[in-house]
Amino acid sequence: GFLWDNAADFNALIVFAEHRYYGESLPFGNKSFTSPKYSGYLTSLQALSDYVDLITHLKSQHEGAQTSPVIAFGGSYGGMLSAWLRIKYPHIVAGSIAASAPIWQFTGLTPCGAFNRIVTSNFQNQTPECSNTIRKSWNFINTITSTDAGKQWLSSNWKLCKPLKTTTDIHQLKDWLSDVYVNLAMVDYPYPANFLEPLPANPVKACTEMVMPMCSDGNNDMFEPQPWNFSEYSDACYKKWKVLPRQDLIVKLYGGKDISTASNIVFSNGLLDPWSSGGVLRSVSKTVVSVIIPDGAHHLDLRASNPDDPVDVVIARNFHRKNIRAWINQHNKSNR
Repeated sequence: GFLWDNAADFNALIVFAEHRYYGESLPFGNKSFTSPKYSGYLTSLQALSDYVDLITHLKSQHEGAQTSPVIAFGGSYGGMLSAWLRIKYPHIVAGSIAASAPIWQFTGLTPCGAFNRIVTSNFQNQTPECSNTIRKSWNFINTITSTDAGKQWLSSNWKLCKPLKTTTDIHQLKDWLSDVYVNLAMVDYPYPANFLEPLPANPVKACTEMVMPMCSDGNNDMFEPQPWNFSEYSDACYKKWKVLPRQDLIVKLYGGKDISTASNIVFSNGLLDPWSSGGVLRSVSKTVVSVIIPDGAHHLDLRASNPDDPVDVVIARNFHRKNIRAWINQHNKSNR
């Protein structure tokens, strides 16, 4: 990706730090998600502290690295961490590229329907009939599955892995369809790609600190009407994980929209990406700047250079390089 394409020009060491509870970093093995007793260390603050410890350790192990500047990169949740790392630890990280980082996708910061409206606009921009057909499909599914014969017909014609039998089955089918539409919009790259993988830690985090209100009304979007109900959300979280979500925690921890005292952060957002609904779309200051990529999907700018890349993502990457160089020079001057 972008890091490999540019590391040599900066004589840089690339470090990928695996977030605890992701990948193989399971502190309690198979028990890690079974109880709050084991999942309690799954927090963004803990992850940031881990990264600070790792950076400090790596600098101590490499000769001449003690005063080397560190630039944080991340996309999506990783982009949020990248920005927060610079906000919380400016003495550790000289600058941050935060791509598709929805740091404002939280209660009181962004309307709950904004995400699904962007998904819908992606389909509508291809052809209005596309979004209209999807909008009508929910009532069709509800009507045809109201009888056993209808459930059997839909199961057979759609070649479902398991036949529809219960109301829960139907809800799961519609949830799956919604996820497909969202993912098609999110990774609407100009070339084939396949990077979405299951992340078992995400549902747990969504029930503790990453509470991002989502809703749909069926008019301004193509989805089945579904209001945001925090009480129901909280009950579902407790039923599944035995934890209670704190919808205001992230704003308290990281300042919400009041980040004007931060510096050296680039927030990049592709307008095809529904997560741009919670992104920083306007520059906050001269050193906390926003880069808009009109034809970009989810953190396209952090992917490897490709002949099919739109011009605007090429411009965004050049802007990233310019800022990285400036941050490094600024750091080196202050450490002479």
